[in-house]
Amino acid sequence: MARILMKGNEAIGEAAIRAGCRFFFGYPITPQSEVPEYLAKRFPEVGGVFTQAESEVAAVNMIYGAACTGTRVFTSSSSPGISLMSEGVSYIAATEVAVVIVNIVRCSPGLGGILPSQGDYWQATRGMGHGDFRILVLAPASVQEAANLIGLAFDLADKYTNPVMVIGDGIIGQMMEPVEFPEMTDPKSFKEKPWALTGAKGREPNILTSLFLDPDVLEAMNQRLLKKYRQMEATEKRWEEYNISDHMDLLVFAYGTMSRISKTAIDELKQEGIKVGLFRPITLYPYAYEAASALIEKADKLISVELSTGQMIDDVRLASKGREVAFFGRQGGIVPTPEEVKSEFLKLVKS
Repeated sequence: MARILMKGNEAIGEAAIRAGCRFFFGYPITPQSEVPEYLAKRFPEVGGVFTQAESEVAAVNMIYGAACTGTRVFTSSSSPGISLMSEGVSYIAATEVAVVIVNIVRCSPGLGGILPSQGDYWQATRGMGHGDFRILVLAPASVQEAANLIGLAFDLADKYTNPVMVIGDGIIGQMMEPVEFPEMTDPKSFKEKPWALTGAKGREPNILTSLFLDPDVLEAMNQRLLKKYRQMEATEKRWEEYNISDHMDLLVFAYGTMSRISKTAIDELKQEGIKVGLFRPITLYPYAYEAASALIEKADKLISVELSTGQMIDDVRLASKGREVAFFGRQGGIVPTPEEVKSEFLKLVKS
């Protein structure tokens, strides 16, 4: 299959189409605006429906309604837009319907700026909305992986009838790389979803709701969701190990763009005889604590490298079981060079 040079945001849109999605509701915000722009042009060619909502609040409720019919649907936004969607995502999780959400992260807090960041890690993995619910979170490190993970996200959303987020720092959405796409999936090929709202001719009406006023019924719903999240944690952990050896001077934890920059620094240090390995989580939730812990035992020192003030470091500390974890990060949209990252690694190794 031919490789196509595409911007990350456009590849995300095309990957959604290839995965059988024909509905998108969203609102433009930099640095993800190319997703809706691409779909506005592309969807009419495949019989899809694109609607620019009047706000992110409207968009999340539109995907909620569409998901209740059992169709594949998604939205995309960036940081403050995702915050506006958080209430609706909680409703979607409680109703147990499938949606895919893309967050191309910009630097914050507040309105912030349009440059790249990883400052939404906590929001995605711990604070997506009110109540006891979780969403699966996938973090690509390239345009190709972003396209691949979009297809996986739709499959996982259907498998667990739960929201799934694909989260990328602004660089992932804006850079261009060659991409290969799978063959087109026919939306008509999906299995029928007996719970979906498709009209009640010949059967009793389905009722989908997030409102449970009876405490016993609400507790049972929470316990059912918890069982689902435990299944995710048992079966859906994904990660990459890079330059791992039986003994390492340093083990680096990074995801997204920072993992790529870290790899360049690691390759240069390898030429100098310094053993540095990388653990890259692909699922931010569930986090692969057990796999990370096994590698931590082989390393003298640990560091988390992020485009934030330190958010993933919380999960690294959980995996390290009390060991000290160093941190290096930049904020405000400043992306460190491989030389800067290499310097930080050297300082830590030699300290």
